[in-house]
Amino acid sequence: MKVITTVAAAQSDGRSGRRVLVPTMGALHRGHMELIYVARDHAALGGEVVVSSFVNPLQFEPGSDFDRYPRLEKADEELCSSAGVDLLFRPAPGEMYFDDQSTAVEETALSQTLCGRSRPGHFRGVCTVVTKLFHILAPDIAVFGEKDYQQLAIVRRMVRDLNLPVQIIGVPTVREEDGLALSSRNQYLSAEARKQAPILRQALLSAAELVERGEKSAAHIVQTVRTMLEQAPLARIDYVELADANSLQPLEQINSDAVLALAVFFGKTRLIDNIRLS
Repeated sequence: MKVITTVAAAQSDGRSGRRVLVPTMGALHRGHMELIYVARDHAALGGEVVVSSFVNPLQFEPGSDFDRYPRLEKADEELCSSAGVDLLFRPAPGEMYFDDQSTAVEETALSQTLCGRSRPGHFRGVCTVVTKLFHILAPDIAVFGEKDYQQLAIVRRMVRDLNLPVQIIGVPTVREEDGLALSSRNQYLSAEARKQAPILRQALLSAAELVERGEKSAAHIVQTVRTMLEQAPLARIDYVELADANSLQPLEQINSDAVLALAVFFGKTRLIDNIRLS
């Protein structure tokens, strides 16, 4: 496995066959491993899997956890090597952004709801760094997790609108045995918060049961989820919303494919999750 830390080296690096990219911010876990395995399947014989590891400052709002976000370079490198990654791209911020950078990429429809509403500028940072990674590494395919459902939808829209020659693959959320979605931020949770955090998945599943029984009212579904989340003493709800799965606009009734998404704080740790409903 090659480890490259500069843009110049990445752009001059030779390639063989189909290239599949897994963009990450490092602190890799079993969920990332699943993305890598899917990437390997799509790379096929003769292709190559590239993992980028970059804690992107542009997608952290002021007062967030940028400085304390886990950076586990040695462990990440060992994990990638064991998973059969061909190239690990691990640049420093100074490699990715000029001091006087004045250009950004912004999606202006899907990014205005859900996490975009409570994290202004976040998805501009995501779109900017993903566009740069696509230009630097020139993948044929890029693999993203469905846990970040809004991010996946925005990247797909950006690729469509800008005619970027990259196929986007979404991979179902990988979970702990108790249902908690795997996340690099889970390690921030206190022991008690970790015990309570599976309520997120339980609340989403309760909503799915309502829909299976014929419930279509978004207000009723959302209130049921909120009531269940409030049973966890440490949980502080950021949002619970039922949205159209494609436009991400709020729904009053489930009459098409929908996504129920939520964000909940446990202390300073913000966790997200979602479930598709129809």
